Amino acid sequence: MRKNRLDLTSAILAILFVCGSSFSPLLLPAFAVTGQDPYSKSLEELLNMSWAASSHGDYAELEKVVAAVLSRHEQEAMAQSTGLASFPLRDKVDQVKTMNNVATVLFVRAEALMHQGRNDDSIAAFEQLIRDYPYAQSWDASRGSYWSIAEKSKESINTMKGVESGETRQEAPATKPSLAMPGKDPVIDYAKYGVFSGIGTKDYKYTPTNPNVLAVAVGEGIYPNTGNSIRDPHYKEAFQAGRLNGTHWDFVNTRDLEAAYFKWSTAAEAPGVKLYYTALIFEKAGMLLEAIKAYHALIVQFPRAVGMTYWQTPWYPAQAAVGKIKNILRQNPSLGLEYIGGKIQVINGDDNDMTNDVFIIWPGEIRKVVGSGAAAKRKLGKVVRSLGGKKASLSQYESGDWRMFVNGKPFMIKAITYMPTKVGQSPDKGTIEPWMMQDGDHNGKPDSPYDSWVDKNRNNVRDADEPVVGDFQLMKEMGVNAIRLYNMPNTIDKKVLRDLYDRYGIMVIMEDFLGKYAIGSGADWATGTDYENPVHLKNMMAEVERMVNEYKDEPYILFWLLGNENNYGVASNGDKKPEAYYKFVNTVAKRVKELDPDRPVAICNGDILFLEKFAKNAPDVDIFGANVYRGDYGFASFWDEVRRVVNKPAFITEYGAPAYSKQVSLDEAEEQQAAYHRGAWLDIMANSTGFAEGDGNALGGIAFEWMDEWWKNYEPSRHDTKADVVGPFAGGYYFEEWFGIIGQGDGKSSPFLRQPRKAYYLYKSLWNK
Repeated sequence: MRKNRLDLTSAILAILFVCGSSFSPLLLPAFAVTGQDPYSKSLEELLNMSWAASSHGDYAELEKVVAAVLSRHEQEAMAQSTGLASFPLRDKVDQVKTMNNVATVLFVRAEALMHQGRNDDSIAAFEQLIRDYPYAQSWDASRGSYWSIAEKSKESINTMKGVESGETRQEAPATKPSLAMPGKDPVIDYAKYGVFSGIGTKDYKYTPTNPNVLAVAVGEGIYPNTGNSIRDPHYKEAFQAGRLNGTHWDFVNTRDLEAAYFKWSTAAEAPGVKLYYTALIFEKAGMLLEAIKAYHALIVQFPRAVGMTYWQTPWYPAQAAVGKIKNILRQNPSLGLEYIGGKIQVINGDDNDMTNDVFIIWPGEIRKVVGSGAAAKRKLGKVVRSLGGKKASLSQYESGDWRMFVNGKPFMIKAITYMPTKVGQSPDKGTIEPWMMQDGDHNGKPDSPYDSWVDKNRNNVRDADEPVVGDFQLMKEMGVNAIRLYNMPNTIDKKVLRDLYDRYGIMVIMEDFLGKYAIGSGADWATGTDYENPVHLKNMMAEVERMVNEYKDEPYILFWLLGNENNYGVASNGDKKPEAYYKFVNTVAKRVKELDPDRPVAICNGDILFLEKFAKNAPDVDIFGANVYRGDYGFASFWDEVRRVVNKPAFITEYGAPAYSKQVSLDEAEEQQAAYHRGAWLDIMANSTGFAEGDGNALGGIAFEWMDEWWKNYEPSRHDTKADVVGPFAGGYYFEEWFGIIGQGDGKSSPFLRQPRKAYYLYKSLWNK
């Protein structure tokens, strides 16, 4: 699943570039000198001018921009708006670009009125905007997604009226499918019901010898018995009650699982996609044997199924189904089953072109556990390859497995992204303080690392039995052994990082963004970093050299990390010129090794997009890392693809889930977040050194993130609950402000108060074994 995240660093640089010198109102008088009309520009340019004028508080200039926009584009924008009855699909958004841009300019103006304290005028402007443009969206280049202008306008109105942000709503208790025609076989041996051919090749095929007998074996709702659920007497009851109104896509995240089952098992949808969502409904309902059967039916009979993500990129349901089965069996050993040999390889699947995909298929077998099952260990043999240096090294064994060593000892990456931010501060508003410099209690120490305390009873008050602990100590108790630190235009205190290592045993993965978000390249945000521009390349290389020379002698440095999913673009052209980008990455990696031969170099990719190009053009990068958000089952084919294409060790540079969902209570959402993290970590472990089940190349992962950051979705003083982007989570959306495994309560005691969530205690048990 492609995901572009706006992290703290990118947001800071967005402010510097979007609201800084490149759009400075100080440049505007030059237009008057040349005699040009400063407002006879394209709508996109006028939109940029509106943001810049608002950011600089030049409200007179903003009004002139708004007037120019309305005089030339309002009629077309209104025509596009009145033609909509819902938000347009992602691939249709360009057809209403004028509407979106005009509405965004009006949003900027309404927000500017609010910032001037003209609340009545601002509310009126926001209300008019909601009426005129209910389906307008604004593009956020940093997140790589659209946000609803009407929704954020409502939030602004609530802010001015003192209304609390959207509360968690809990639907009726979840229903569960009651199958009138359950399957005869609890586990399907497909060899009994048909013939396999071409296993492990592109010519794979399964031919049922008697589909009717197989249908009885699998049961209701599972291919080839998918259409028969309409004969279930409960179907008629649900239909008559109006519970089946809407499309099957409306039922993906409902708690009425019985209705969702009926919708999906009878949907006019590609059979592979239909099977996946039917299986997912069974899984949510706790009907694990039915879920396994449905996932396996997808793998056996529709392994070449392809769907589309929110980002209009290919999605391979059979690969996900393999991961789902493995996750269910890992977490439910009482089932007494194991999945042997299942794998779907998609040659050329690392691009966005489905026409060149070649599927190599092993359907696998589900059977009773034999011997030690999936927990069996693989013999490693001798070391045949070494990377890195004296302080941190990587060894590959005859078996193909990889292991990391730090100062000569085996090391599994158990890391966290650590960017604590105080409630009310925002890089978007230029109010953020670097966490190492934040000393609100004036005791000479950073607040979050040393002065935070745990609100055990969650009453948002520090009680007598709640002493100061500090994040560093909490991380140590959790089992964290590294943090991911962005090397950027920020203040880093080496004494703090030395203490983090010396007293708490936690190391630092030091990262340079390598031109992402235009950081370090000298490019402005609108133009973005060009990986074929020699000036940009020189500037970025100088930044990396400065970083390595500054920190290479520090004992806390674990290894060097380059980029942050630059292959997705966003103020850089790594998505458009991936070969140029990876060639530059390789040049940088070689230079880093010259300056510091004692540590390996890793990349932070966006999932496996352009993996083949990375392998071809960046052979000197030692570790393949990626930000990956695929679901609660872990990372599925990721490990196999990296092993097959790159033959380097791998780790997950970012993974996690929100502790919020529209469908459930906060307590249940915490459970869902913890379940996501558990599935992810168990998958990492299953693919680490020596486990027979996995690929043996997993070095660990970096959980995202330590603490909720309230600025990420809108007002920094409010814990916003808007769902802007579809995501592979229990609630179906990315709730950007809720990814912390630590909460900040009601925010009034920020940055000191900590409310550890269930995911924190999960890691405390997993990472201290």
